[in-house]
Amino acid sequence: MNRSVFFQPADGWVGDLIPFEKDGEFWLFYLHELRSDPKPGTSWHLVTTKDLIQFEDHGVALHHGGEKDLDFNAYTGSIVCDESGVHHLFYTGQNPRNLGPDGAPLQLVMHATSTDGMKTWAKHPELTFGAPEAYESGDWRDPFVFRDGDVGQWRMLLAARHAAGPERRRGVIAQCVSSDLMNWTHTEPFWDPRRYITHECPDVFAWGDWWYMVYSEFSESFTTRYRMSKSPNGPWIVPDLDSIDGRAFYASKTAERDGRRFFFGWIASKEDNRDDGAWQWAGTMSVLEGRQNPDGTLAFSFANELVDSFWEEVPTTLDRPLPASLVVPDGYMALVSDEDLPGQFYARAVLQIEPNTTECGLLLRSSADGDRSYILRLEPKRGRLVFDRWPRVATGDMQWQVSGDVPFEIELERPCDVTPGEHTLEVIVDGDLCVVVVDRQVALSTRIYDLADGRIGVFAGEGSVSVTELQIRKRTDN
Repeated sequence: MNRSVFFQPADGWVGDLIPFEKDGEFWLFYLHELRSDPKPGTSWHLVTTKDLIQFEDHGVALHHGGEKDLDFNAYTGSIVCDESGVHHLFYTGQNPRNLGPDGAPLQLVMHATSTDGMKTWAKHPELTFGAPEAYESGDWRDPFVFRDGDVGQWRMLLAARHAAGPERRRGVIAQCVSSDLMNWTHTEPFWDPRRYITHECPDVFAWGDWWYMVYSEFSESFTTRYRMSKSPNGPWIVPDLDSIDGRAFYASKTAERDGRRFFFGWIASKEDNRDDGAWQWAGTMSVLEGRQNPDGTLAFSFANELVDSFWEEVPTTLDRPLPASLVVPDGYMALVSDEDLPGQFYARAVLQIEPNTTECGLLLRSSADGDRSYILRLEPKRGRLVFDRWPRVATGDMQWQVSGDVPFEIELERPCDVTPGEHTLEVIVDGDLCVVVVDRQVALSTRIYDLADGRIGVFAGEGSVSVTELQIRKRTDN
């Protein structure tokens, strides 16, 4: 089995990532999740990569505290480097035994520094501080620090909640400011939409003429979203397609290298390693590259380095040569390969979609007749990509006891532009991980457990589609 292109530690799972670029290398700190009982404290671990394909796991970077310490759990934060070369690490300290006035565990901003290039960290418990009045003391986390050169100060953003208001709408990105990174003063909120439960893992960066704010919400959906503005002070614009990925890709934070912006998040695992299992917190690290459209909105796709690492072509034989037309004005047609797919592969399909087509796309790990498969379905009339599978859940032996009324995998839907014309689907499958990209604009990640093997296919329903290219490539590790 080839080495995975998605990083996961051998002894646990990847939680929230804190990416930092140093000398052309990405230092990817992450919350190391151990699923054991009793649950141990959470530490920051570190993995580094130069090429986004090969990862070196360095183990614990910031140790969590003891059972009586405020940072029994060392949760998400950020790292900055000051003018003297000292690195400052800000993180969330939490101990389930340390309760606030509302009975919830306190969340506190804590501070550590490194004078040896982030090899070791010295904690500064005397600099710890919590939420001010009018904020919930149990939601004061994920400190993100950046330098505002226009006013010559450091700004710290925090995932927080107002103490009063509708329960699901108290979320606010709170703000503190500092001139020295040591002493912080609470000031007006950075963003206060009264829209979500809270805004986890805030991240702000400038790119060209635009500023971008990234956050993860778990109100209507568990997903990472972004806003854009001409100023770090807003007002913030809601782009038409405002999410980074779907339900399975969460807590994404960013880092830049050579003018390119990468989004580092985790693809959630599912309970019992099955398609119908509940989503779990933490999973496997995944990286998307953000690209700027002419209007300033962001597109999301694979990094070229990742695509290029799949270089060996896999023979793929369909019932007819390409280009192949699927013309079914009032029906359905699928072309399925003669060969099974490898367990790890990259696929690229170019589809010419004619007007008034209802659906088309790819079948993954399909049976020979195309009836059993995972389905990447483009729906032009609805302007979306959905992830589906068949068979679906059966609660009994009768037809009405099959959940055929569920239109696709709930929470795995992505709006995208699939108007008539040429569209490209790219897919990377690696074991139980699947990431698909449409037109290098829209990404959708998920887990695929139940169907362990099978073929690839293309299909069309109620319309006409021409398949002009279908390419499968695999990696061969040296």
